[in-house]
Parts: sequence; C-alpha cells; structure tokens
Amino acid sequence: MLGSPSDPDRSGAIERAVTALLSACGLDLQHKDLVGTPGRVARVWSAEFLSGFAMDPAQILGDPVEGEGASELVVVHGLPFHGLCPHHLLPYIGSASVAYLPDNRLAGFGRLGDLVTCFTRRLTLQERACNDVVDALIEHLGARGAGCIMRARHTCLSVPDNKHGAEVVTSSLRGELRTRSDLQALLFA
Repeated sequence: MLGSPSDPDRSGAIERAVTALLSACGLDLQHKDLVGTPGRVARVWSAEFLSGFAMDPAQILGDPVEGEGASELVVVHGLPFHGLCPHHLLPYIGSASVAYLPDNRLAGFGRLGDLVTCFTRRLTLQERACNDVVDALIEHLGARGAGCIMRARHTCLSVPDNKHGAEVVTSSLRGELRTRSDLQALLFA
C-alpha cells in the first residue's frame, strides 16, 4: 500500500525515475519543452493515478444513513473516472454506473463516486476496478446486491493499435443483482 499522494519521498522518487526515463530516451532535459517535466509528471501521477491507493473504501462507505424503508435499488449513472493501464502505463477515461440494493444502510450518492475514484486512481485494470467497487459495496455497506458498469476509452488501445473509436465496457454484478433481471435493467439503462 502506498503512502499519501503528497509524500515527498515518493514524489521525489517518481521525479528521479521520470528524469532517468527521459534521459534513457536520449532527450535533453534542458530543452525548453522539458524543463520541469519530471516534477510535473510526479505531481500528476501522485494526485491523479496513484492517490486511490491511499483511499480506504471502508472509510468512504463509513457512517452510512440507516435506511429503514430504503428504496429497492439505488443507481447513480455518469460517474466520471480516469485511470492508468498497468500494462502500458497509458491513461483511460470514462464514466461508471453504480448500483446497490440496500439492506438497511444507505451511502450518500457522492460516496459512490468517491468509491469509483478510490479504485480507478490506482495502477489497475478497468475490469479489476469494476469488481472492486461492487465487492466494497457488499463488504463495507452490507448491500444485498451491487453492480457496476464502466465505459472507457483506453489510449493503450487507441494509440498503438489505431482503434481510436473503441470503447471498453466492463460490468460486475454481485448478490441479488446477479439474478434479478428487473434490477439489472435499471443499472444497464
């Protein structure tokens, strides 16, 4: 588990690694376009691609509202996310739909977006992040069922393979969402 995204030791190590990478590519780090690049890359990586490792899904879903008489299904569509492919170290950008079937505890709508952020701002596959979201809802919220759909454009697919219009769609279903087509229809709408 990584420390805080603003950890100066980690940020410095990333900066040195980027410096070494650019040097290995034969680039002049004093060129006007590259001055300061290692520091900028370290800041972006720490804040945007690695900060999810410091986030705790149990804490994100903690302090739920008691949901006596809760709705049959809670669905939030259009949750934006971005991540970094661990195979090529190239970004992907998309949106998620998250649903859960409450037992007696409700999470705030914004917490569902925070949960997506927690698992996508890690060096991880989209498929794994999708699974991690639903597993967290079951484990930490006690949901009777959970589902997540992620749609994203991956630069690791579009740049090397020239598939610029391709969209990757992943889905994960647990509990009652796995067997109830009426609930699945609301998530996949």
